[in-house]
Amino acid sequence: MHTKILNDKNCELLKERGIGKDQFREIVEKYSEFSLEETLEIFKAQGLYIIEKNHRYYYEIFQKKIREVTFCIVDIETNGSKIGTHQIIEIGAVKMHRGKIIDTFDMLVKCNEISSHITEITGITVEMTKDALPLCIVIEKFRQFLADDIFVAHDINFDYNFISASMQKCQMLPMLNRKLCSIQLAERSIVSYRYKLSYLNDTLDLYRDATHHRALSDAMTTTYLLKHIFNYLPRTMDGVEELLKFSKQARRLKRPKFDPVQVEKNRTKAEI
Repeated sequence: MHTKILNDKNCELLKERGIGKDQFREIVEKYSEFSLEETLEIFKAQGLYIIEKNHRYYYEIFQKKIREVTFCIVDIETNGSKIGTHQIIEIGAVKMHRGKIIDTFDMLVKCNEISSHITEITGITVEMTKDALPLCIVIEKFRQFLADDIFVAHDINFDYNFISASMQKCQMLPMLNRKLCSIQLAERSIVSYRYKLSYLNDTLDLYRDATHHRALSDAMTTTYLLKHIFNYLPRTMDGVEELLKFSKQARRLKRPKFDPVQVEKNRTKAEI
């Protein structure tokens, strides 16, 4: 239902110009078995608020300033990269409002199969998850935690799609939260030789207590990255939709030809 109502054309209209009240009602009646009011409530349950203003419908977030919204910075660990056959083994998330951390989420997920390769990367074993809650309970708790916040992740497609697909596996509706990729935003805001989270953490000294490839730690590192990036955004930028558009459409900054970290190491060796 939502993919037809919220196709690319309608999404663009809801972001900026809005869709006339009568026209939007016709769209919903064509593609939904529910009334307009019921459909809007369903969208709310999926993390997307659509409001009426001056007889037109808009994304509620279009009306908001960056300082008014809450960003939910998310990271997951999984026992493999294939959404269809693998599962989430840990979810970590940080809520940030007006530049301050206001809440966190950190849960392991019960899992019966974790390869030695995944354990080597994450440090998570099957034994560690034996007393954890099953996926569907954890994912429901996360859905409640996320609410209608802006979903932020470093490499957004993996985390967002994996969580949304997991919700559907658990007979829940897929996510519709607006999303922001911290890699895309960083590429357009700060100059770096690489944009891998661990590299940015080392070069920018973002989060000294970081444990790479643990969900809450990576979410916390991304939160500090987002706070750092906000210092480099155009001063005139204050709207949320403007921020989301900038992250996708602004020109990427030119990367240095050489890794400054390696250059410094080589210089130090030469001096010794």
